[in-house]
Amino acid sequence: MAALQRRQHHSGLVLLVLLLGTLWGAQTGPICYSIPEELDKGSFVGNISKDLGLEPRELAERGVRIVSRGSAQLFAVNPGGGSLVTAGRIDREELCAQSERCLVSFNILVEDKLNLYPIEVEIVDINDNTPRFLREELEVKILENAPPSSRFPLMEVYDPDVGMNSLQGFKLSGNSYFSVDDVPTETDGHKYPELVLEHSLDREGEAIHHLVLTAMDGGDPVRSGMARILVTVLDVNDNAPVFTQPVYRVSVPENLPVGMPVLSVSATDKDEGVHAEVTYSFVRITEKISKIFYLNVLTGEISTSANLDYEDSSYYELDVEARDRPGLQDRAKVLITILDVNDNVPEVIVTSGSRSIAESTPPGTVIALFQVYDRDSGLNGLVTCSISRSLPFQLEKSVDNYYRLVTNTFLDREQVSLYNITVTATDKGVPPLSTETLISLNVADTNDNPPAFPHSSYSIYVPENNPRGASIFSVTAQDPDSDENARVTYSLAEDTIQGAPLSSYVSINSDTGVLYALHSFDYEQFRDLQLRVIARDSGDPPLSNNVSLSIFVLDQNDNAPEILYPSLPTDGSTGVELAPRSAEPGYLVTKVVAVDRDSGQNAWLSYRLLKASEPGLFSVGLHTGEVRTARALLDRDALKQNLVVAVQDHGQTPLSATITLTLAVADSIPDVLANLGSLEPSANHDDSSLTLNLVVALAAVSCVFLAFVIVLLALRLRRWHMSQQLQASGGGLVGVPASHFVGVEGVRAFLQTYSHEVSLTADSGKSHLIFPQPNYADTLISQESCEKSEPLLIQEDSGFCKEEDSLAQQAPPNTDWRFSQAQRPGTSGSQNGDETGTWPNNQFDTEMLQAMILASASEAADGSSTLGGGAGTMGLSARYGPQFTLQHVPDYRQNVYIPGSNATLTNAAGKRDGKAPAGGNGNKKKSGKKEKK
Repeated sequence: MAALQRRQHHSGLVLLVLLLGTLWGAQTGPICYSIPEELDKGSFVGNISKDLGLEPRELAERGVRIVSRGSAQLFAVNPGGGSLVTAGRIDREELCAQSERCLVSFNILVEDKLNLYPIEVEIVDINDNTPRFLREELEVKILENAPPSSRFPLMEVYDPDVGMNSLQGFKLSGNSYFSVDDVPTETDGHKYPELVLEHSLDREGEAIHHLVLTAMDGGDPVRSGMARILVTVLDVNDNAPVFTQPVYRVSVPENLPVGMPVLSVSATDKDEGVHAEVTYSFVRITEKISKIFYLNVLTGEISTSANLDYEDSSYYELDVEARDRPGLQDRAKVLITILDVNDNVPEVIVTSGSRSIAESTPPGTVIALFQVYDRDSGLNGLVTCSISRSLPFQLEKSVDNYYRLVTNTFLDREQVSLYNITVTATDKGVPPLSTETLISLNVADTNDNPPAFPHSSYSIYVPENNPRGASIFSVTAQDPDSDENARVTYSLAEDTIQGAPLSSYVSINSDTGVLYALHSFDYEQFRDLQLRVIARDSGDPPLSNNVSLSIFVLDQNDNAPEILYPSLPTDGSTGVELAPRSAEPGYLVTKVVAVDRDSGQNAWLSYRLLKASEPGLFSVGLHTGEVRTARALLDRDALKQNLVVAVQDHGQTPLSATITLTLAVADSIPDVLANLGSLEPSANHDDSSLTLNLVVALAAVSCVFLAFVIVLLALRLRRWHMSQQLQASGGGLVGVPASHFVGVEGVRAFLQTYSHEVSLTADSGKSHLIFPQPNYADTLISQESCEKSEPLLIQEDSGFCKEEDSLAQQAPPNTDWRFSQAQRPGTSGSQNGDETGTWPNNQFDTEMLQAMILASASEAADGSSTLGGGAGTMGLSARYGPQFTLQHVPDYRQNVYIPGSNATLTNAAGKRDGKAPAGGNGNKKKSGKKEKK
């Protein structure tokens, strides 16, 4: 039943709240609501959207929110339903203490318009607190001669509720001597109990009385609290202590130091002895007051035990009791007034504002809304605000100590991107107190600046033959804007170079501005590039700028000299230059003409003679390329002269080209045609062909040498076998005519003549073969042949005629058999042969050499003591006929020399021309008709 009555009571309160809210919403003043305390979180308070004239959905769109000065938010806005609800449980006693009416005031802010609407919510008390005695036990001493109706104050009862829910009355347990009465206070009307003596006491009859006091409120249901009272009946004491004045008043400043005395109370007792000893104590004070003030029980001095705060409480009422030792007492009131001191600095509370503003914002734009508050009163609580005059802002006064911060001019982010606005709040106290609040405002960027290059144009120098994809330059444009407005991208203006788009030669990194070469530049193709680089920011709309860029290609030595003359024939023929034998030194034979596609020092050419068949015969102009004779031409100079001319530039790491000139030394073209066989194309100078020819030549030489060794071994075995036969026969050949051995002697002479080094030259003496000289000391030689002068025998061979002791005796080894390093088989590079001689390198020349050997042997057997059969035939008429002359046969004798001597066989042509041989000496035997071959 009690629960049903409670729900009905709550329902009535809610209806009352709605009715009051509707009535107050129609007024022009604050919007008022009323709710009971201790509601659950989220309980309905009022329809705020309706009272503001808004739709529920507009609450969130327009930024409707609660603005309150306190730190704790008691209410909240429900944007979904458009209602004002509680943000938590509300305790009226904690919020308003003993105030008759508890009002909570705050403001509703509409964010988009920055409008404020004052709101007041009354918190209605409910009976949620039980009356509570400050002490659960109390001893009361009463004189036995106390008259009936005497009153004795009891301990104070505290009930935080108000109205009917507060303390309503007291009840004392059954007793015939005492009753209880509730007495209201003069200041706040609160009731406190007094014990009333109904009948006279008799200490001898009953000295102690035990009573139970019950305190009850008027709530539904009724709440109550109990305390035990011990009444002690005292002996008679005629006089009670008396205060000097019933009420004490004092005013003290709130900054009074702790421990300082406030005032002193005094009471006197006319009794004597122990009945006159008075003690002081506080009665009926709250726990909060007992912590602020201290009363000396012996002197009655009241001092502070904690700091005073005018803003917390400006007035205190204290009850002081004076009691003598027997128990008689008197009471007095102490009224303490707290004076305000300017001890609180103003507070600045920023209610709403923007942390960022666009630089294009017009003047008068509201940036922030803030409230100033000072807890002091009077002039100490009067606050003024100010900001620096150098800032492009100003303050405008609004309602209820609110200020608006607005712009008074246009802003420029590139000059100032961040403003730190210091708001100074100063009160009117003495001395004045102030506080500073910093409001930081970022100026948002707008795209009002195009990218800028540090230079109006750029020149780049790039060496040619640069690697593809390599970076060649980097451009940078600065944009004073920020973020996307300052993010610069780079591109190239469209253009063409020699009919091809510019983008096929050069590209640019759109983010970094680095230029890359897509092709390897060729100085000979183009020497400079003109292009424009465009820098564009990412703003809206984007801004751009451009700069001209010139790329100059630097020449590199990448082109070898190109020989224009003499040009190589394309029909496979041999280009021949004619040099008359009658030419004087310095005669211009021909001229090598070359060009270089490079420029500058890279195209400066010089000419030099790299190789010549006849060193010292021709010279080449260093800068002209003219081929001239260095000396007079001689008849012994070969008909064909090969010159290798090198053309070299002067670049860093110089490049060169070579050309082989074939010169014909003759007075007329018929002479050249008559000797056309010697003007065969020179050997190819290609490394692979030269190596192949060298390998073939070495293989041929090795085969010939191996065959020679085998033949030599066979001959020695044969001689050894013949020696054994001669020893067995006991000299059976004695008396045989010497003419029978002429053929053998002629062959021996011929073979001994060719037992010397023969160079196998392939154009320049690059290979040779050494035929070792055999020792023919064991050959049977007659005395007659020794006395005969043989043209084919050299002086060294005459030593064989001195061996007369025995035909079977073996001669000592010839020292010429030991070869020097220059005489051993190897390449022509180790020999000092003539470069004009050529070794037979085909089947015809090989057969010709074999015919020469056979013809010489045949002539020696017939008694002709010469090697050849006639002038110019070299003894080859027996096989080839007289028409085969030496002019058709290459001259090999210049590469034939005798070991141990510096003599060489002379040119047969000199013999034919009636000229003396060049290079002969005394070691060679002379002949009237012909020379040894």
